[in-house]
Amino acid sequence: LDITIYKYHSLGRRCRGFLANITMRFETLDMAQLSAEQQILVDQIAGGPRGAIRGPFLALLHHPKLASRVQAVGEHLRYNASVEQELVELVILVTARRWNAQYEWFAHSRIAHTSTSLSHEAIEDVRNRRRPTAATERQLLAYDMAVALHGDGQLSDDMFATCQAAFGVEGFLDLVCTCGYYTTIALVLNVAQMELPTDAPAQYLLDR
Repeated sequence: LDITIYKYHSLGRRCRGFLANITMRFETLDMAQLSAEQQILVDQIAGGPRGAIRGPFLALLHHPKLASRVQAVGEHLRYNASVEQELVELVILVTARRWNAQYEWFAHSRIAHTSTSLSHEAIEDVRNRRRPTAATERQLLAYDMAVALHGDGQLSDDMFATCQAAFGVEGFLDLVCTCGYYTTIALVLNVAQMELPTDAPAQYLLDR
């Protein structure tokens, strides 16, 4: 399933792309009429590990100064965090569930299923607001941390100490910031009312 909207190629400063079955509240920008700042942003994102403009960045492209900073934080958390990708994706799923972010869940459920060791059962437990049963101790700790932060924004002294010991200071901060960053992304997607592709597989949907 390809949910790419626009893919940019810096060679010759040209771009090519297609519209998938996705719509949103914000106007879809004409890639041939971008401002210089928007063009730099497109080049920056599409030339990085994401490889294309999709999802929240279709909306954020309207505000390139903001989007440039948002994407830099997201690129670190997604691709350079100091903990295993499965923990990052688990925390993202908890965040998507917290905000009922359909598009965020769709995108990251697919990643979690196909690119991490997270079990299907654990992902389904998160979708159904249950503490996972088929999960490792580290996964459960990341889950508990994310649920606590999305509850009242606080961690107990015991949870703080346990997370710092388990994940290291940098890994712990990566996971905390993943909760905050993907809350931002969830709200952008929800406000934009980003629709899912009509052919999205049911197993990756939040509400079925």
